[in-house]
Amino acid sequence: MSLDDVLAKIDENLPEATERLLKLLRIPSISTDPAFKRDCDDAADWLVADLKTLGVDASKRMTTGHPMVVGHVDGDGPHLLFYGHYDVQPVDPLELWDRPPFEPQVEDTDKGQVIRGRGASDDKGQLMTFIEACRAWKAVHGSLPCKITFFFEGEEESGSPSLVPFMMENAKELTTDIALICDTGLFESAVPAITTMLRGLVAEEVIIKGPDRDLHSGMYGGIAMNPIRVLSKIITGLHDTTGRITLPGFYDGVPELSDEIRAQWQNLAFDHSAYLGDVGLSVPAGEQDRTPLEMIWSRPTCDVNGIWGGYAGDGFKTVLPAEAGAKISFRLVGTQDPDKIHDAFEAYVLSCLPEDYTAEFPLGKGSKAAQMAITDPMFEKARKALSDEWPRPASYIGCGGSIPIAGHFKDILGVDAMLIGFSKDDDQIHSPNEKYDMQSFHKGTRSWARILAALSA
Repeated sequence: MSLDDVLAKIDENLPEATERLLKLLRIPSISTDPAFKRDCDDAADWLVADLKTLGVDASKRMTTGHPMVVGHVDGDGPHLLFYGHYDVQPVDPLELWDRPPFEPQVEDTDKGQVIRGRGASDDKGQLMTFIEACRAWKAVHGSLPCKITFFFEGEEESGSPSLVPFMMENAKELTTDIALICDTGLFESAVPAITTMLRGLVAEEVIIKGPDRDLHSGMYGGIAMNPIRVLSKIITGLHDTTGRITLPGFYDGVPELSDEIRAQWQNLAFDHSAYLGDVGLSVPAGEQDRTPLEMIWSRPTCDVNGIWGGYAGDGFKTVLPAEAGAKISFRLVGTQDPDKIHDAFEAYVLSCLPEDYTAEFPLGKGSKAAQMAITDPMFEKARKALSDEWPRPASYIGCGGSIPIAGHFKDILGVDAMLIGFSKDDDQIHSPNEKYDMQSFHKGTRSWARILAALSA
């Protein structure tokens, strides 16, 4: 029996697989709302029971929050860990849903069939693609192709407060050769991809304080420095005229792309005009010597996320405010050090202060970027396996945001992660009317079967 037999079994069992997913979607496992704690427990129990039908030694592990699900299957070859999360986002505003969010249904649309319901794409549908691939493999071969650890959490949508302690306490049990994460998507809803770069984050808040009270601008304007003016100068000085960030040492640890990755990204033919046009913009504003995809995936950033000071209500109030503040974030890449960037930012702000003015930094926290070692042969095996399933060849891509679990696998377990998912840009995750394309569910399952075959060969 061959991989073709497993793929045929996946095709044959698609109706039953879809019904299993619909059953899981009916469980309202909203992790952020204590009213749904029992439902999160039920979702964990459902997954434990389903894994046991595959011969997995699975159990529900209690935490101070929602439970983890851990399961193991012995086998030859590499040891894989597959991670997903069974919790979902709240459904508000409920009135914008076309149907009840926890009464999922397969719907016909002008783009094909979709599975509609909360959690369909994020992350229950994605999670079940891997389980269904394992189910078909077990049905055809009588066992799974290699040693696998299943690891599902129930707090991803609420900040994963129990995740790091659990991973540290169970590091030996969870350490494998590679981790597989299914919480990503297709590039531009069409190209299969393995995400190998995730940006880190430093979040800063700065408050500039000057006079001991708000001042009348007619009496003090000109003679007293305005804290908003001080803050504006600080913000303006964070970038030079080419878009580069000016903090000393900021680019320490920022790597250059390899020729191979650069060529893959060029082949994606990313249309930055359309990308910006969707939000009413047209001209890229980052480092002017970088391509748009580099700006999004492989270059660090500095952005002001909020700013305040003075009077902003209706009408007009002529004051010089006593203080002004801003929230500023830095996206990190490579081996940039969050602590060093925080220190450089604080030193820069203090160097800009005029006499009599002070700065406070009530928030300053960060996380490192994650960059996977794609020199590991398993990455290229998985990329070729994905390419065999989809019309367009798979590519290694970056991610502009942060997916903390990938960094935790690296930092706590010393394990690289492959982030492979099949969601599409229009899946409306976290929004009303979330959906998962039937094509994504079907071909995603077939993709995992191909990947399992390639990695275990």
